[in-house]
Amino acid sequence: MPVLKPWIVRDYIKCSGCRLCEIACSLKKEGRIWPEASRIRVFMLIPGAEVPHVCTQCSNYPCVGSCPVKALSVDEKTGAVKVDDEKCIACGACIKACSGEVPHMHPEKNHIIICDLCDGEPECVKACSYGCISKGTRSSSINFDLYAIKPEELTKNLAINLYGEKGEELLK
Repeated sequence: MPVLKPWIVRDYIKCSGCRLCEIACSLKKEGRIWPEASRIRVFMLIPGAEVPHVCTQCSNYPCVGSCPVKALSVDEKTGAVKVDDEKCIACGACIKACSGEVPHMHPEKNHIIICDLCDGEPECVKACSYGCISKGTRSSSINFDLYAIKPEELTKNLAINLYGEKGEELLK
């Protein structure tokens, strides 16, 4: 029986914008509260529509394939993208290859940062008190590539869901 790999499930309507996920991630990865260096980022492009944005572990990992120096790889256990900070040349090819533009530059160091699922126990999920992000498992019946969407598009969809027809106008 295949081992089910972890995945971060999102329910955007439940997000309060508390940003505890960013705090937990930056504490785990950087040793301090530093949302700019978090591997999960919460975007608020219009008031009341908070969008947690994190890697979806696409089926074909376009970010990994785009790296000219092979600084990105896929963890066999979790399916998460791993970044070799020493190899990364911060060229941004992975950002362009990702349809959700999830990878981003570390705010001080010269390398990309991306969610590595904390070896299968994501700190962001543990910190989320509203249940907008939770730990699930990858299933072959779900097309995870559909979740790789830019924050602007996610916000548009959420705004329409929250505010109806007027939601799309809020982004203009």
